[in-house]
Amino acid sequence: MKEKLALRTIYIVSAIVFVAVVVLFNLPKQESIPGFVRYLPTLNAIINGTCSVLLLVSWVMIARKQVKWHKYLNISAFMLSALFLVSYIIFHAFGVETRYPADSPYRGIYLFILITHIILAAGVLPLVLLSFYRGLTGQIESHKRITQWAMPIWLYVTITGVVVYLMISPYYTF
Repeated sequence: MKEKLALRTIYIVSAIVFVAVVVLFNLPKQESIPGFVRYLPTLNAIINGTCSVLLLVSWVMIARKQVKWHKYLNISAFMLSALFLVSYIIFHAFGVETRYPADSPYRGIYLFILITHIILAAGVLPLVLLSFYRGLTGQIESHKRITQWAMPIWLYVTITGVVVYLMISPYYTF
């Protein structure tokens, strides 16, 4: 019964986050954007970059059988990712939109990275939550099977988040 509740909670939380992000992109653009909002993309890139480092170090720690450090680093990466999500929601709640120039020779590369980033970011949350649940409840074999997918996807999402920022930031107009 506890297992079913945990799984249901993971899927509900994942669905709520997904719906919230979709709704944000359909909100009207705000005429006046508070000054702090302009710093959120940079903050988000820093958070994503830090998460990437934490995930890589966590991978090294578990390979060295340093379970305590592995757990600490992953919880830290998860907390930073949650902070990222809050910052991301605040930024997009103001309807800030920047488009990559249509005439740029790098537009195809940018769009490929952005689209894969968005799709994988939407799908990784339930994997990460399920992985955390399995690891924290001592279901280590199940945890390992899930993290074979979750970790590389999460790492890809954090790294491409930084790449997307670096590619789009020259075109911000706020």
